Order: sequence, then structure tokens, then C-alpha cells
Amino acid sequence: MTTSDRVDGILAAWQQELPDALHPTSELTKRLMVLADALDQATRPVLRELGLTAAEYDVIVALRRSGAPYRQKPSDLSRSLLLSSGGTSNVVNQLVRRGFVAREPDPDDGRGTQIRLTAEGVALAEEAVIASAAAHHKLWDGLPGDTVQRATAALRALSGLPET
Repeated sequence: MTTSDRVDGILAAWQQELPDALHPTSELTKRLMVLADALDQATRPVLRELGLTAAEYDVIVALRRSGAPYRQKPSDLSRSLLLSSGGTSNVVNQLVRRGFVAREPDPDDGRGTQIRLTAEGVALAEEAVIASAAAHHKLWDGLPGDTVQRATAALRALSGLPET
């Protein structure tokens, strides 16, 4: 016996109101959206507690995950975050003012700059990653391990979609 949930209700309503809008992938899409929202809701309080916006978090963890010396060219950082150069620059400016990143001359290109995490930025990035990972783990806590493994495998297969 299958139990009905919020997504089933939404799809049933669209099936009745506009059935031609639904596709075989509609349920998958809606469930991914619901899960993404749940992850966002779990992460938001953690970031707020650390005084970070989601964009600031993305920048500092991208720099931290790049490995020592925790720096990248602005264009590489923008590309890895899927942000515009202007958007990345605005976030970096905020982080510079707060002392979490610094702009430095690019050692490989005297005309360019790189963005580097400061010691305070490294500490904050590590604290933020640990706290958000714990929040995400809490969200999934109670799911059987085999369910998590099957879902992970299915999402890995879906991740092979062509880039747009």
C-alpha cells in the first residue's frame, strides 16, 4: 500500500486541472525540488548563526576545498560557483570587508589578482562545512542505510545529464 504525500497531492491536482502539462519526469522533478527546499531549510539557520549568506558560504567553502593556499582567480571562482563575475565580485567585496578573504596579486600573472582565504576565513569555512554537513545528516537521520545508498546511486546516474 502506497501512502500519499504532498507531492502526490500536487500531481493529482495538475492531473485533474492540466494533464497535458505532466510528463513521466514530473514527479521526479517535484520531489527533487522538495528535497532541495528541505536541504535549504536545514542549512539556513546554520548559516544565519555563523553570520553568512548562502553566497558567502559558497565562496568560502569553494576556496577552502581548493586546497592550500586556498586561493583562486576570480574568473575560476565565478565559474565553479556558476555566478556572474559581478555577483562574485560583490560577495568577495563583502568577505574582504569582514576579513575572511583577501585580494592578492596573481603570482603567475602580474596583471591579475587572486582571492585567498585569510586564517579567519579558513576557520569559518571549516566551521560552516562541519555545521552544514551535520544539519544535512540530521535531515536524513533515521533513513535506512540501504535507502540512502540506493538514492545516492540513482542521483549519481541522473547527474550524468548533459550540461546546459
